[in-house]
Amino acid sequence: MAKKPTEEAAAKSAEPKKAVTPKKTTAKKTTKKEEVTETVETQEAPVSDSTVDVAVVEEKAPEVDQKAVQAEFLDNFNWHNYQEGIDLIEDKQLDEFEKLVKENFVDTSDEDVIEGEVVYMTEREAIIDINAKSEGVISLNEFRYNPDLKVGDKVEVIVDIREDRTGQLVLSHRKARVIKAWDRVNNAHDNAEIVSGFVKCRTKGGMIVDVFGIEAFLPGSQIDVKPIRDYDQYVNKTMEFKVVKINHEFKNVVVSHKALIEADIEEQKKEIIGQLEKGQVLEGTVKNITSYGVFIDLGGVDGLIHITDLSWSRINHPSEILELDQKLNVVILDFDDNKSRIQLGLKQLSQHPWDEISETLKEGERVKGKVVVIADYGAFVEIKEGVEGLVHVSEMSWSTHLRSAQDFVKVGDEVEAVILSIDRESRKMSLGIKQITPDPWTDITSKYPIGSKHSGLVRNFTNFGVFIELEEGIDGLVYISDLSWTKKVKHPSEVLALGDKIDVIVLELDVEGRKLSLGHKQTKDNPWDKYEKEFGLESEHTASITEMVDKGATIHFNEDIIAFVPSRHLEKEDGSKLGKGDEAVFKIIEFNKEFKRVVASHTALFKEQEIKNLKRATKNLAAANSEKATLGDLDALASLKEQMDNDK
Repeated sequence: MAKKPTEEAAAKSAEPKKAVTPKKTTAKKTTKKEEVTETVETQEAPVSDSTVDVAVVEEKAPEVDQKAVQAEFLDNFNWHNYQEGIDLIEDKQLDEFEKLVKENFVDTSDEDVIEGEVVYMTEREAIIDINAKSEGVISLNEFRYNPDLKVGDKVEVIVDIREDRTGQLVLSHRKARVIKAWDRVNNAHDNAEIVSGFVKCRTKGGMIVDVFGIEAFLPGSQIDVKPIRDYDQYVNKTMEFKVVKINHEFKNVVVSHKALIEADIEEQKKEIIGQLEKGQVLEGTVKNITSYGVFIDLGGVDGLIHITDLSWSRINHPSEILELDQKLNVVILDFDDNKSRIQLGLKQLSQHPWDEISETLKEGERVKGKVVVIADYGAFVEIKEGVEGLVHVSEMSWSTHLRSAQDFVKVGDEVEAVILSIDRESRKMSLGIKQITPDPWTDITSKYPIGSKHSGLVRNFTNFGVFIELEEGIDGLVYISDLSWTKKVKHPSEVLALGDKIDVIVLELDVEGRKLSLGHKQTKDNPWDKYEKEFGLESEHTASITEMVDKGATIHFNEDIIAFVPSRHLEKEDGSKLGKGDEAVFKIIEFNKEFKRVVASHTALFKEQEIKNLKRATKNLAAANSEKATLGDLDALASLKEQMDNDK
């Protein structure tokens, strides 16, 4: 039976008729004439395994009439006469033949995707009929994704190699699938179609999805409308997606599952927002937890429960009472004009604890509770869940010297207190801790009479004195002037430190004003009583100039007595002056015990004798010349008197 001519041979047959001499065993196709010759020679060649018989094609082709016309044409066609130029072929017949070839045979030189049929399968390969001169071969490795491939299945292929070393037509299903996949992906993106994809694995920031054989990226934010914490739950699952982005340059595809449900959610959101009313109770799911509150998903609409609206009792973090994905009922407290910000409440669904307080709870009653918050001004004590009372720092101790609340209690402490005031309408309560113990000022006059000596701790400094704690609740003030007999103290920290234990004497007591005046220097004898005799007027002492100061110098007779020497009293007998470090004898010319003032002089030691001598000489001169006094003598006496007065 004659073989079917190839498209190539048929095309050559349309050329002007030429006389061609048949050639046996043509090795390669070089000219149109040789191609026709090859076709003629293969007419009587035995049928090989790789050659598709016309009868087989006829059985497989669905268009039986066209195949029959073609077969009849080939059977009745005299190739020898045609080649020798004996029979002439009309152009109409040639056109009809070319049309039949194009409709029934595949041009293997094209790079288009072809649909073929699996006609035979081996352990490694699949034989595919693409309606060409011969069947093609594809490795089964390209069908790993389809382990159920069988004979008769239609598959998409592309011609990979027209002839390998053995002359075999090699096809590729993988390449055809990729080409077709890109067409499908582009079409899905352009038409906003929904595609199905297989989630292969996790990757940084999202998932890898197989869509039509192309690896697409699914960002984590596009998996669902709510945050996803466990990506592994989606691996090895088939899901629907929308193609949202294609980068043709880098062959990247981005898909989204979230986009599929956003449209539905948007409709639900509009419907929910339209029905929102204050006081409405809705069911929601915990979507996100922050330090300031919890975001609730109300079915496409998000609302916020502030931390203060979660529980009637105080909590440090919302995670103490709620967890992610937890379902709960909430009440709408408020929302803005466009209802984009919805304020929700959880505690409002239960009765306020203040409404459950027993009417028997009254002022003066003792209660127990736990310290939940500490502020600068006091501490809040929770006596019942959601019911708190404030203990002001002034009610923590009987001491009038206020300290920080942290000095008395810390968060979590269990304390006992007395109700000082209770206001059920404003839901406020004042508590006191110091009222648990007796007021130490009750018998203050018997415990701390005036003149009694005690020991206390230095608690606090002020610019004018220091507070001494004699016992808890009993503080007394030592004024700065009562700290030392001899030192001039500018600030109490110069002589004392916080926490020091010192002796004091009660100087004054004001029971009504709860004030206690103490003295520290009074616990010792006043050394100035002794110094008044030792450093009395006209007494002489040897010392060195300690320091030169403005208008004079200072000298230290001992650790308490510091005397001042005016500049004119530093003059020595030879007319020079004493300097720093010079040792000399000084005479006390002023001593004031009350103001602790001592003034000394070196010059007075020899000036006094000079003055005495002058006085004596003046007296003698006046007696001798009393009768012969002249105006000049009187002037001399006047000058002498003025000098004596200056020396004094």
